[in-house]
Amino acid sequence: MNTTTTSRTYAIDPAHTTVEFVVRHLMITKVRGRFTSVSGTIAVPDDATVPTSVDVEIDAKTIDTREEQRDNHLRSEDFLHTEQHPKLTFKSTSIDGDGDDFKVHGDLMIHGVTRKVTLDATFEGRVKDPWGGERIGYSASTKINRKDFGLTWNVLLESGGLTVGEDVRIELNVEAVAQPAG
Repeated sequence: MNTTTTSRTYAIDPAHTTVEFVVRHLMITKVRGRFTSVSGTIAVPDDATVPTSVDVEIDAKTIDTREEQRDNHLRSEDFLHTEQHPKLTFKSTSIDGDGDDFKVHGDLMIHGVTRKVTLDATFEGRVKDPWGGERIGYSASTKINRKDFGLTWNVLLESGGLTVGEDVRIELNVEAVAQPAG
C-alpha cells in the first residue's frame, strides 16, 4: 500500500505575529525590541504539527524599541545598516522532532551575514477561524551572539562593562493562515 502525505502552505499573519529580541543594556537591565514587518511561509503536513519548512523575511527598517533615537542608531551603519541590508531572513535547512516540541535548524541572515542557528520551537495549536480559514500557531526562541553577524559596535563603560550586551535572545510567536491549494 502506497501512502502519500500532503502538505499545506501557511502564510505568516503579520498582524498576529511577533518577532522580538532582548539584549542587555549597560550590564544592569534588559531592553526588549521588535520588528513590526514580517512575512513568510510555513509548510506543514496535513497529518502532523511539525513543519517541513520555514521561510521568513523581516524588514530591518521596522525595528522598534519604543525609543526613536535608539531605533535610528540601530538602523545606522553602527548596527543593522538598513540602507545596505534592508532584510533579515531565515530559511530552514532541517527540522527535528515530533509532537509539540521540536527544533528548527536553518540559515539566519542579519546585516548581510548568514549563520546557522537552531530555534527551540513549540506547536501552539491549529484552529478554524470565524471566517472559514485555518490557522496554525507556533512559538520559538534562540540566542545568538550579535558579533557573529558583524554587529560589533559598543562602548566600554567606566566600570569595565559594555554598553550593549553581545548575546541577543530572539523570541517568536507566529500565527499563520492556510493558503488555498494549488
